Amino acid sequence: MDKVDRVMMISMDMDKTIISFLNEAVEKYGDRPFLYEARRGTDYTSLSYKEVQERARQFAAGLIALGIQAGDRIALISEGKNNWVIGELGVLHAGAVCVPLSVKLETEQDIGFRVNHSECCAIMASDQQIAKIRPMKGAFSTVKQYILLDPEEALQENELLFDAITGNGKKLISDNPEALEERMKAVTPDSLANISYTSGTTANPKGIMLSHGNYVCNSEQAMEHLNGIPSYFRQLLILPWDHSFGHTAGIYSFMKCGASLASVAMGKSPMEVLRNVPKSLKAINPHLLMSVPALASNFRKNIEAGIEKRGKLTATLFRKALKTAYAYNKEGYNKGSGGRFWMKPLLAFYDKIIFSKVRESFASNMEFFIGGGALLDIELQRFFYAIGIPMYQGYGLSEATPIISANCPHAHKLGSSGKPLPHMDIKIVDDNMKEVPTGEKGEIIIRGGNVMKGYWKNPEATAETIVDGWLRTGDMGYIDNDGYLYVLGRTKSLLISDDGEKFSPEGIEESIMAKSPFIEQIVLYNNQRPYTTALITVNPVELRKETSDPTEAARLIEKEIAEYLKGGKNDGMFPYRWLPSAFAIIEEPFSEKNGMVNSTMKIVKHKVYSAYASRIEELYTPEGRKATSPGNLEVLANLL
Repeated sequence: MDKVDRVMMISMDMDKTIISFLNEAVEKYGDRPFLYEARRGTDYTSLSYKEVQERARQFAAGLIALGIQAGDRIALISEGKNNWVIGELGVLHAGAVCVPLSVKLETEQDIGFRVNHSECCAIMASDQQIAKIRPMKGAFSTVKQYILLDPEEALQENELLFDAITGNGKKLISDNPEALEERMKAVTPDSLANISYTSGTTANPKGIMLSHGNYVCNSEQAMEHLNGIPSYFRQLLILPWDHSFGHTAGIYSFMKCGASLASVAMGKSPMEVLRNVPKSLKAINPHLLMSVPALASNFRKNIEAGIEKRGKLTATLFRKALKTAYAYNKEGYNKGSGGRFWMKPLLAFYDKIIFSKVRESFASNMEFFIGGGALLDIELQRFFYAIGIPMYQGYGLSEATPIISANCPHAHKLGSSGKPLPHMDIKIVDDNMKEVPTGEKGEIIIRGGNVMKGYWKNPEATAETIVDGWLRTGDMGYIDNDGYLYVLGRTKSLLISDDGEKFSPEGIEESIMAKSPFIEQIVLYNNQRPYTTALITVNPVELRKETSDPTEAARLIEKEIAEYLKGGKNDGMFPYRWLPSAFAIIEEPFSEKNGMVNSTMKIVKHKVYSAYASRIEELYTPEGRKATSPGNLEVLANLL
């Protein structure tokens, strides 16, 4: 592996900043491509590590010339592109702090709160995002400058082009090089790099303070855990760049190994960018992708739709191949065990005639996915493992920069969230912060150099979350005898029965969504009530294939849930008492647009519960409990 610069073991150096991290990458990989971008169509061009560093320093000097001081906050709202990375690196080289914002934020309230709370003095924005920002300018109390990442002819008041600032930076470097050098030297590992806001699972988002040292530490932990990646690797970063998962796993971890990062081909609208994803996949042909369950489900649906188009014979063969692969692969770590070695030649045959064709049509270089975000249903993991592109589920939290554990090629157990990262302490504790025995459930807490500095201007929340140096994740889980972490869901989103027993609903929800063609989204509810209920959004296209009658459609959905009860094909997967005894069908899907889904594609349950409180109450009445309740039939009549 020497010839591809595979990093095998990484010594943890706690004295690094992101600036020195980039310096190391330039020394080792200076002429290798770091960033790929397509401005027109899918004709990608690249910038080398050396070029990115040079442009970042020029932009940093331009910020200094503009009057930006060390510690100043600058917001960044943009789709993924070269200037996203160069812009953030420039801010950090200038000793300032980047406040990355999700492009999914739409309202003046959401954007204004984050900008004002962090007291940003400037906002960097793409062409799409500046159009959104301009009408809101009056709401930003501390912003003095707007920096446009893309070329634009008509500038408004207090707007500057990215390239103009870079030009001013070149002049400053020529006239007074010490100005930039002194600013960079003053940056320490403890210096703030980002204020990364939570995604709205609470009334007011909290600003997570992440330092240079946090990012360097977590990137090095991740690469040591993976045994590194080859420097020839490319990835297409589809996930939001502002989020810490894409940020650390996508940008800084790849920087560590000299690998390359591509953005999705640009478009004039979010929909056009989305349509460019398949084209960008083919153009870049990545070696790995970062994924979340929603994205993985879409990939699977597209793959299966492609198989169906090839005819009945191919579809039948594909299903048989999947069944064989599931039986042979088991949970990954025990692949081929239990006398299943005889399946290996048959699996090789299936791989040659069908799975290899699937991989070629998707991305022929793909070696694996790294999965994060919400819990990933084991069925999805088995599917991608079977077709030869394993999806290694991980677990993290933005407050941990964010990676805490991950499966990887040399150590994976499907259904788990992998083994904890090195150079980090982890414990499972009870309500009194007392460690529980191996295999017992409790709250996951961690300690290490990847733990945030705290919440911006919120010492009370910081004190509640970091206790004696330990980060309380708020997630339930356990560690098995082999050292694999199993995450069971949020402590605060637990189902609580009328007798006080608690249960995490995520596994049930993910399984139903993955297995049912009719149920698009499901949120379980039980807050000390006699039985569990569910709010469901449906897939009307799939329902119409079976029926146009609302009553029959309601019965179909009821039958899907009954598959988890005694005698059903999914019997035994979950305790019966936590399965929904009644459900309400909701007409409008839970989405980012209506505020029910956050930027990491997680359903924000407290908002769903609040919005549909009356429907939930109906489910605890004799009439409302029926699958064919008036509320359900009315919604289905409108959808069908």
